[in-house]
Amino acid sequence: MTTFSIGDTDFLRDGAPHRIISGALHYFRVHPDQWQDRIRKARLMGLNTIETYVAWNAHEPRRGEWDATGWNDLGRFLDLIAAEGMDAIVRPGPYICAEWHNGGLPTWVDADERTLRTSDPAYLADVTGFLERVYEIVAPRQIHHGGSVVLVQIENEYGAYGSDKAYLEELVRVTRAAGIEVPLTTVDQPTDRMLDDGSLSELHKTGSFGSRSVERLETLRRHQRTGPLMCSEFWDGWFDWWGGVHHTTDVAAAASELDALLAAGASVNIYMFHGGTNFGLTNGANHKGRYLPLVTSYDYDAPLDEAGNPTAKYFALRDVIAKYAPVPDEVPPLASPAPAFTAELRPVGAWTDAAVTGTASDAPASFDDLDHLSALVRYDAALPEGFAGGILRVDEEIRDLAWVTVDGRRVGTLSRTRHDRAIELPAGQRLSILVEDQGRVNYDHRLGEHKGMIAAPVLDGEALGGWSSTPLDVAAIAGRVTEGTHLNGEGPLAYTAEFTLDAASDLFLDTSAWSKGYAFVNGFFLGRYWRNGPQRTLFVPAPATRAGQNRLVVLELENVLEPTAAFVAGAALGDLSE
Repeated sequence: MTTFSIGDTDFLRDGAPHRIISGALHYFRVHPDQWQDRIRKARLMGLNTIETYVAWNAHEPRRGEWDATGWNDLGRFLDLIAAEGMDAIVRPGPYICAEWHNGGLPTWVDADERTLRTSDPAYLADVTGFLERVYEIVAPRQIHHGGSVVLVQIENEYGAYGSDKAYLEELVRVTRAAGIEVPLTTVDQPTDRMLDDGSLSELHKTGSFGSRSVERLETLRRHQRTGPLMCSEFWDGWFDWWGGVHHTTDVAAAASELDALLAAGASVNIYMFHGGTNFGLTNGANHKGRYLPLVTSYDYDAPLDEAGNPTAKYFALRDVIAKYAPVPDEVPPLASPAPAFTAELRPVGAWTDAAVTGTASDAPASFDDLDHLSALVRYDAALPEGFAGGILRVDEEIRDLAWVTVDGRRVGTLSRTRHDRAIELPAGQRLSILVEDQGRVNYDHRLGEHKGMIAAPVLDGEALGGWSSTPLDVAAIAGRVTEGTHLNGEGPLAYTAEFTLDAASDLFLDTSAWSKGYAFVNGFFLGRYWRNGPQRTLFVPAPATRAGQNRLVVLELENVLEPTAAFVAGAALGDLSE
């Protein structure tokens, strides 16, 4: 039986000093058929451990509908790590941040009904049920049971959010009661307040940073006076948001910081080793005075790029690791260009004009009121008789982007990012507002906020009522398009294209000639695209394709500039940060 513990100065593996050299790889951001490839490439870079978060809202999007199969098969993921001869670190949150929608919390864990990330009994009851299910998977896979798991983390950068020690104590109690016996850790940014607020005396404190390693390790040591020092989020890149630039970090600088960290004797978890993709509608958002939804790619400028290919950073960090630990002689092959070709994009018909559902009410219903997990809700109301034009004003921000039409004619948009609060309407009889949830905030105190139209708008100073709220499930709509159903009516158009491959292959779909919407290949939801940039391509994982004929479905919200589906040789993630 292998043992793993924390000694006076080191992690101990079977009683001998051990250094963790880990990389972050989120199973829920990588196609399950490609997990093994990514894990193997981690070992070839010299890593001995894989770290992953557990995304609660991936496993339980609706209360009681628990899933741990397919994409959510955490047990298989941990078993693949063990089969590669590597260890695992599990970080189940329940809050994970991770630039993942709502920080990993399900939308049904409603901030209006409980106080999130505290010892609120209602919140803890939900969290306990989640953790117990996760630990049913993790407990038998601990290292002393022959598995891969050596550490489990309690919460996540909690010192940046709160200081409720009773909450942390209850998370520890639930964790230990569920049979987790490996050491428990916390992670916080290396400031005195965050390190004090975010942990307990019985938990091993670690840090999150990407620069000034020696200085930040010194800060960490003031708070973790014994045992090994560890940077459990060594930021080697950064994330992107729509309308921004593609963020990168200098390869030499990242390598130098890792070198300094390892030279100091610290353990490390490289965040990210491989970022993967926010497939579907899983991207998060930031809001520090301005709402900024995150892009579909989670490339993160990581050592393995979005498609799982080694980069210059991979080899630079590998060379650093080789100074301190054994590194296999084998290296993964460099990327070869993806198939490049075009296919005709054919309009199928309108797709947002579903029949009104439910009964009209004085106030529009939020996505959360409707228990709606997809991207769009359409709000319809009759304008006053004889309406000759006026100003529509919203007292509560639109969450997050709205297309406004009168009698089927597009009037304009209301954007949360732009802080829009009013729009001028022309004369007409029928008002329709299509609202998109662009991604739920994943950081700070906006977790769990409702989406959609949060209150009834005001028209020329008078409340406008009689609202119908119709949820639109974009994946279900795309599925009907895939089945060949022709859509009729007015509004944004759906498109299809067929293309043939000699064999299943990773692809890069160029969306730069389109405006805004969602794309699917063979029913697989690639994610969002937006001409706002910086991202210009969507990654298509090989397992979503097949030899022979393949089908692309595009749900466009505005307009297509060129009716062509172009697949290109590599990723185009936008103009670089300086």
